Amino acid sequence: MIWLFHRYYPARKLIFFVVETLLIIITIFLAFYLHNHYIPAYVFSLDFLFKIVFLVLFLQLWLYYFNLYSFRNDDNLIEIFFRLLEAIGIATFLIGIIYFIFPSLMISSWSFMVFLFLIIFLAVSWRLVYFFFLKKGFFNEKVAILGFGDLAKEIFFEINNQIDCGFWVNLFIISSDDQNNKKELDRIRSLSRHPFDIHTSFEKIYDVCFEKGIDKIVVCLDERRGGLPVDELLYCRMQGLDIVEGETFYEHLTGKIIVEKIRPSWLIFHQGFRKSWHTLFFKRVLGILLASVGLILTLPLTVLVALAIKLDSKGPILFVQERVGKDGKVFRLYKFRSMKVDAEKDRPRWATKNDPRVTRVGRVIRKLRIDEIPQMWNVLKGDMAFVGPRPERPVFVQQLRQKIPFYDQRHTVQPGITGWAQICYPYGASEKDALEKLKYDLYYIKYMSTMFDFYIIFKTVKIVLFGEGAR
Repeated sequence: MIWLFHRYYPARKLIFFVVETLLIIITIFLAFYLHNHYIPAYVFSLDFLFKIVFLVLFLQLWLYYFNLYSFRNDDNLIEIFFRLLEAIGIATFLIGIIYFIFPSLMISSWSFMVFLFLIIFLAVSWRLVYFFFLKKGFFNEKVAILGFGDLAKEIFFEINNQIDCGFWVNLFIISSDDQNNKKELDRIRSLSRHPFDIHTSFEKIYDVCFEKGIDKIVVCLDERRGGLPVDELLYCRMQGLDIVEGETFYEHLTGKIIVEKIRPSWLIFHQGFRKSWHTLFFKRVLGILLASVGLILTLPLTVLVALAIKLDSKGPILFVQERVGKDGKVFRLYKFRSMKVDAEKDRPRWATKNDPRVTRVGRVIRKLRIDEIPQMWNVLKGDMAFVGPRPERPVFVQQLRQKIPFYDQRHTVQPGITGWAQICYPYGASEKDALEKLKYDLYYIKYMSTMFDFYIIFKTVKIVLFGEGAR
């Protein structure tokens, strides 16, 4: 396994990316050979290698944006083929524009055309090979789950529903007197993508794990006091088996903290939640820089949006609303108005899908996230950062802090225009959604860093371009 922003990622994901990078480079050289019947010497020059690097990275950027480096259970080769055509089509169009503006970046035009035909075939073939490895479970770590409470079920279904998470649940270990859970386990075994065994005893745990080739034991007992097989687990650890808390494993697997299952002591004693001065300093500098550039670049668009809002419906151009910021301080947040003026004449309400209160222009600017542009002024003022938890309204905060554990901890950092919860979870329009978003927000706060912010911004660009998750 490899780590990225404190999440587990299968090593084969890195291998997949590296091999595809090499395939693209080899395809470029092959295209020159097929077109010229030899590879010209200038192809190996430093100047030309720069052109190859640009072409490879630009193409891979669009393969990533079309979700061609992530795989789901319901993916099929036909769908991937058409996504591949879309990605290469857009990349080719944009590369054509770049070559027109900067002709010095261009490789041979005919060789480039041969390259495009070859890369479609090779990219599909490589993904077919990779799918074969996924289906067979090669290089997956074998996991044993100790216990079968709610947390154990959450972890099992997370692994079972992800084809490329890098883990297989091969064994459940429950106590001998826990027959109710055994019946439930027998039931879900029929739903599992991969068969697993059940060991109904806390004795000889190492022997069973050794026999099954287990790499990791995930402890998911709902009540550990007096029920944790300490001696057995200690022996497993001394024999080299990896033992991990269920809450910690869930966090690294999913990129969120399961707040319903953790205790305050888990937050207190675990690593993370450090807010070093240099992280906060660079976060502020990044926010000011992005907000300043963003406001300047979007100025022509801002004028057009303001005119469209004014012509479409009665009311102000900007929508000003109180939101809760860092340390619970209330501030005034600015957005382009996307709803009718009397949208909340009765009471405050969550936004819903196809909300009838949204205006015609509002639907467009919400879909494209254009309504968020004025919030860059909040970033310049210091009310918000560019990346952080989304600020919520005071009336909803009062409700949520009473019902959701650790909800106020999200106010220990500045709220943001975009954030980890926004790119991982589609939209928050209910108390249940607020709980899910909090799981991601706490994970972000725990591992907050400049590189993490850059990654979130990179992912946000993808979401904005493809209009995902807006209401």
